[in-house]
Amino acid sequence: MKQYGFGVDIGGTTCKIGLFTMNGIIKEKWEIKTNTENYGAEILDTVAASVLEKMKKKGMTEDEVQGIGLGVPGPVGSDGTVFGCVNLGWNVLNVERELASKTGLKVKAGNDANVAALGEMWQGGGKGHANVVMVTLGTGVGGGIIVDGKIVSGFHGAGGEIGHIKMKDDEVSPCGCGGYGCLEQYASATGIVRMAKKKLESETRKTVLSTFDNISAKNIFNVAKKGDIVAGELVDTLCEMLGKALANIAAILDPEIFVIGGGISKAGNILIDGIKKHYMARAFHSCTKTEIVPAVLGNDAGMYGCIPLLF
Repeated sequence: MKQYGFGVDIGGTTCKIGLFTMNGIIKEKWEIKTNTENYGAEILDTVAASVLEKMKKKGMTEDEVQGIGLGVPGPVGSDGTVFGCVNLGWNVLNVERELASKTGLKVKAGNDANVAALGEMWQGGGKGHANVVMVTLGTGVGGGIIVDGKIVSGFHGAGGEIGHIKMKDDEVSPCGCGGYGCLEQYASATGIVRMAKKKLESETRKTVLSTFDNISAKNIFNVAKKGDIVAGELVDTLCEMLGKALANIAAILDPEIFVIGGGISKAGNILIDGIKKHYMARAFHSCTKTEIVPAVLGNDAGMYGCIPLLF
């Protein structure tokens, strides 16, 4: 095994790049702008230039570098082909072959949410476990499934799309995916705000939430922590949806641990304890002791997870 690897987490605004030792120590990290003009035609050129410049600055040779791990916001096939990245402007593109030709280095790619899960398994909240399910609670709900240390990406590259598990049949508002009643509509930052606005339209009880001009998920959790009943009910609904979804996932995958990440995970115990309560009430008896823990790597999880792709 060579000594170093580069982890590149490509987002719609920036590309986060990390230089790692292959045993998990991050030596340096930086960001470059993601140029999405002309359907993202120059993204891989700028990534290649940044990596090669860093190697030159450090006096590193190809013989010292295991390769580049790449996380991208879209489904990725087993051969490194990306099947559409709307945020980047890509349609169908073999990113492994393209970036390898530009750098002369080995390249392995994966979906960004799956790669973040791999990072948390390797050096984060799931460290020490080989069977991990990560759920990312942000603007939407993402996920990643790791079985025996390997990403489960599925036949269509859609493995881990936890946010689109159907939770309600009577939902009348559409999800961003075009479906109705998805977990994302209740358990994301936008989901809990949507629920709050709808609830406040007919709420007669006194609540601090009614004093906010532009309510946010953070507002809701903070107010709930102070004992506001209406905010507490909203948080409990979010936790109920997540607990139910995780119980269903456990009945299929039986993971060792669930890792909860994303911006909402910063809410802390009120979130984790709430999920555990509803999970325990619904989980198959063999799975009731499955751990549910917060993620620890934050926005660096994707960079970390790119390195195990190279093993």
